[in-house]
Amino acid sequence: MRTRPLPSPSRRRRNGSHSADRPRRSVVLTLLISLVVIYSLLPLVWLLINSAKTQPSLMSSFGLWFSGDFALWDNIQQTLTHNDHIFVRWLLNTLLYVAVGAGGATFLAVLGGYGLAKFNFPGKRGVFAVVIGAVAVPSAALAVPTFLMFSKMGLTDTPWAVIVPSLISPFGLYLMWVFASEAIPDELLEAARMDGSGEFRTFFRICLPLLAPGIVTVLLFTVVATWNNYFLPLIMIKNPDWYPLTIGLNSWNKQAFTAGGQPLFNLVITGSLLTIVPLIAAFLLLQRYWQSGLAAGSVKE
Repeated sequence: MRTRPLPSPSRRRRNGSHSADRPRRSVVLTLLISLVVIYSLLPLVWLLINSAKTQPSLMSSFGLWFSGDFALWDNIQQTLTHNDHIFVRWLLNTLLYVAVGAGGATFLAVLGGYGLAKFNFPGKRGVFAVVIGAVAVPSAALAVPTFLMFSKMGLTDTPWAVIVPSLISPFGLYLMWVFASEAIPDELLEAARMDGSGEFRTFFRICLPLLAPGIVTVLLFTVVATWNNYFLPLIMIKNPDWYPLTIGLNSWNKQAFTAGGQPLFNLVITGSLLTIVPLIAAFLLLQRYWQSGLAAGSVKE
């Protein structure tokens, strides 16, 4: 009777390493992730389904399935044209607040983060403590003092009451500070200075392309924060012509619940769907930029 020879140690090591290289699948982890995905997408699915219903269908069926006529395009047209195209005005106001506020906040965060990361000066530790403290303070806690200050300056009920506070992003500054410290080697700056390059030319020609993933990440954070900003415009803006989408849709929602008022549930739901479409598009278009910077500095050569 012949016996099979035992595998050599090298073969056992190869087989062991091959089995160790295989990714292990956890059933529990897969189920948990699936539940999180369903929980995250369920409100979006509900919003999409109910945006396609007419006003009578909404009153009779408010669930997760289509009923009645498909009225998505009619609801979109009514939302855009209701009350002399006020929704379009709110959309343009929001775009203005995002372009100036979020764009300016990103630009200031990039400049400040680069300077704090690559230049030494007295009081740098104090600046770090102030930035960390500002990140820990919720923005809602500063809304009332900001309102009182802007009221003394006569800036309330104007676009500047929303734009100026949006220019400050402590979290974006801290994020760019950390990212610039890892993304830009000190040797690169020293080589540029030895070649006679000025600080501004070095920043815009050499450093700015290296900071692109961090810039896009900060831009997305500031855009989402400004787009969804509710409490600050609520106390700053009283004129409906300067409302952002968040305050405008809330005013429609209040009208929908008013006794004897015009039913606007279909416009509120459709307007909410139109409000999140630009954010989804921004994430899909810019994801290849910010994803490339997520692992920056995690592997050392």
